[in-house]
Amino acid sequence: MSACSIALVHHPVLDRQGHVITTAVTSIDLHDLARSAKTYGLEHVFIVHPVPIQRELVDRIQAHWVQGSGKKRIPTREAALAMLRTVPTLDDVYADLGGRDAVDLYVTAARAEGADVTSFADARERISSQTKHSLIVFGTGWGLANAVLDDADVRLAPIRSQRSSYNHLSVRAACAIVLDRLFGVADER
Repeated sequence: MSACSIALVHHPVLDRQGHVITTAVTSIDLHDLARSAKTYGLEHVFIVHPVPIQRELVDRIQAHWVQGSGKKRIPTREAALAMLRTVPTLDDVYADLGGRDAVDLYVTAARAEGADVTSFADARERISSQTKHSLIVFGTGWGLANAVLDDADVRLAPIRSQRSSYNHLSVRAACAIVLDRLFGVADER
């Protein structure tokens, strides 16, 4: 199985009207995405934010749990939060992973109407046979901007319910579901 990381993108993402915006970092996203990534054996959790003060906030939160008093209170949180990497752009993520050509880019596709999507079963198989670093990108706000979606190698099928057409999961919930579908134990699904 290839190495795999996730990225949480705060720019470029969309607002409700479909305009490209930048969203703010939330501490709970950092904790929950890092804990999910650690649980499923991923390498890194990239936090993509163009604003330096927001990246500094991520770094301070990480330092508290990796080196500060948080490490003493809840030692298991250190292993997860140590996975965080803050970068200004997705291009910086690609550079950290050896360049865009070295990355197999997966996006989540809540807004996939009419687009070609890949099932989770097919994506699992692709990741297991891939030699490139697999990068699964999640968007904040109302989802990833079209430029990111259009650059993807794989657009994962939307997460859907059998019981409801409502589909506005938190990024934390969507990440946990996606990672379980891709890396969870098959007989427990």
